[in-house]
Amino acid sequence: MSFAMDAKDRQGDRIGLGGPLSRFLRLIRFSHTIFALPFALGALVVAANGLPSLRTFLLVVVCMVFARTAAMLFNRLVDWSLDQRNPRTASRHLLVSKPAVLVSLVLSSAGFVLAAAAINRLTFLLAPVGMAIIFFYSFTKRFTSATHFFLGLALAVAPVGAWVAQTGRVDLAPLVLGAGVICWVAGFDLIYATQDFDFDRREGIRSLVVKLGITHSLRLAQLLHFGMFAALIAFGILAELGLFYYCGMPLVAVALFYEHKTEKLDLGGINRAFFQSNAFVSAVFLVAVCVDRLV
Repeated sequence: MSFAMDAKDRQGDRIGLGGPLSRFLRLIRFSHTIFALPFALGALVVAANGLPSLRTFLLVVVCMVFARTAAMLFNRLVDWSLDQRNPRTASRHLLVSKPAVLVSLVLSSAGFVLAAAAINRLTFLLAPVGMAIIFFYSFTKRFTSATHFFLGLALAVAPVGAWVAQTGRVDLAPLVLGAGVICWVAGFDLIYATQDFDFDRREGIRSLVVKLGITHSLRLAQLLHFGMFAALIAFGILAELGLFYYCGMPLVAVALFYEHKTEKLDLGGINRAFFQSNAFVSAVFLVAVCVDRLV
């Protein structure tokens, strides 16, 4: 992935600080769970028209954690040698051994399927499809320049899956929200892919940034984030959300605007935009949904 990491993570990767659990969490970028989880929980609250049962809530969270862990581990295995050649990711393989990553991948994948099976029949049947989608992303950079959109698709599985967990069916509203997540993720991943422009071009990796150039890629990112904002409005209409939800949308727009204002800064500025803007967007969405449905 072209996700950025902060200075502390980069330093920790280089010198291997921390115990086994700390290194494992850095390997899978556990802190990035904050981006997809709020959309899943928001979809769950809307589908339940209020608070879901504690059982469903916990199973959805478990599914999210296991699925994302498996996806990141699979990505690390597929890109093991490639990451070692990229200066930005060259020390990732030092965090956890390859056999340990493989064992953890099997366990997390099994945990996801078992948790999905415990929710309802449809989530169990769709679990392999969800796993296939999030694993497929890791291969896309080898044959298509649209890898950023496949990453968005992988994260879009979360709100749709949460909706199915509550209702036992697939509706239009979560699909629209999923489309918004695709646009959101593809947009910010394009911004951060500019960090790897020289490396991707040298290695012959199919990157949309290499194909379009940095300027046009950043412009496309702006259009995608506009599409994401439109999808959030459409989701509110389809889900019959009220005033409290729409009051949060200007805050989302401000956060997205801030992200694009910082896109031309150095690596530190990009990292701040990544964590601050995108974490804020997902958090505002969740709070807006919860306030609208629960107050």
